[in-house]
Amino acid sequence: MKIEQIYTGCLAQGAYYITSNDEAVIIDPLREVQPYLDRLERDNVKLKYIFETHFHADFVSGHVDLSKETGAPIVYGPTANPEFEAIIATDGQEFTIGKIKIKALHTPGHTMESTTYLLIDEDGKDHAIFSGDTLFIGDVGRPDLAQKAAHMTQEQLAATLYHSLRDKIMTLADDVIVYPAHGAGSACGKNMSKETVGTIGNQKETNYALRANMTEAEFIKEVTDGLLPPPAYFGMNVAMNKQGYESFETVLNNGMRAIAVNEFEAVAEDSGALILDTRKNGVFATGFIPQSINIGIEGDFAPWVGALIADVKQPIILVAEIGQEEESVTRLSRVGFDNLIGHLDGGFEAWAKAGKETDTVNRITVEEFKNEVKIGESKVIDIRKESEYAAEHVDEAYSKPLSNINDWVKDIDPKEPFFLHCAGGYRSMIAASILQARGFRNFKEIEGGFNAIAQTTIPKTDFVCQSKTL
Repeated sequence: MKIEQIYTGCLAQGAYYITSNDEAVIIDPLREVQPYLDRLERDNVKLKYIFETHFHADFVSGHVDLSKETGAPIVYGPTANPEFEAIIATDGQEFTIGKIKIKALHTPGHTMESTTYLLIDEDGKDHAIFSGDTLFIGDVGRPDLAQKAAHMTQEQLAATLYHSLRDKIMTLADDVIVYPAHGAGSACGKNMSKETVGTIGNQKETNYALRANMTEAEFIKEVTDGLLPPPAYFGMNVAMNKQGYESFETVLNNGMRAIAVNEFEAVAEDSGALILDTRKNGVFATGFIPQSINIGIEGDFAPWVGALIADVKQPIILVAEIGQEEESVTRLSRVGFDNLIGHLDGGFEAWAKAGKETDTVNRITVEEFKNEVKIGESKVIDIRKESEYAAEHVDEAYSKPLSNINDWVKDIDPKEPFFLHCAGGYRSMIAASILQARGFRNFKEIEGGFNAIAQTTIPKTDFVCQSKTL
């Protein structure tokens, strides 16, 4: 028996590849399935089942394409109702793979079809659980995502999750390994650890939601407290995972269509496409196609695309570093952005060389910021998360998280100058590109963000003024 966690950092997502003898299963696969097919061929094993822990909201799984390529059936837990052929397991149903078994444990709460898969080893011993979004390391799945589909409140779903954890998971032996679907950085929970593997015993000791003698009312209050609104694309990804989707190969072929410089503007206008520039923020600042949005591929690319573009059907044309076009397409497809028109042939360099119009961001160094800012007079907008802001921020700075930019941008005075920063420059360049695309030119973005500011004598505080408005 061999278990391999295939962890994708930009999604904070864990898929699992398990083999026993000459058979294999894959749990919660990513959208692009060729790496799995290559691995199966290399290991000379047959894929027997594809297990899905639930209808994922934060990414599009590869279950449909993988099943078509291999003939392996897709398995969901009780109450799932996918619009394609699948095995709907009963609670407690066991599946044999080589010399091991995988037992479906229905653990509703995050979603009503959520199922934890218990691996029973060759000796008949409970070895590990693949808990999906039911149990994370340090956290549990948020209970507010499935309210509409389940016709339940988040409190009712939380109560259901409470009993799933205590009746199905906490009754397992302490040495049973926990393999969750996500780690820190995912929006499917609020307090996940950076660790991506644990044990039942360790989680009983360290996970706030598995505290001994915790009442149902206490659990509901703690699990639902402080939940941020889910990204807008979540519901669309659920629908794709439930209904099926276009082949990844088709999406890739469309995205890899090279659009010549002299055709680019006409194609963008005719298609109504958003121009998405995936280059590094420092490179983007020095020159880009007007009206384009920068979300760098070397960061939390897919989640930010999902959170800020939101509509997965939005037509997109890519501007990428030469050689990074396929990676950009792949990452977009993982969160369901399939309506790709193509990419700029030759990248931004070809555009600039052709003498086309370009734009820049007014990015300043932290030393320039130090010399120019006047605490109490200058407007400083901090677009980090509220928790980052609360830990420490520039005195008198405004907390305006990037995730809420579509709400607070309407409060910006286009004539009043301001400074803009995040932690290191990645998020603030996203914000800068959005602001400039909407006509704002009255700001300076700070290179290095608060990480650089923290090393200066610029006055800082951890006092949070809740009433501060733009």
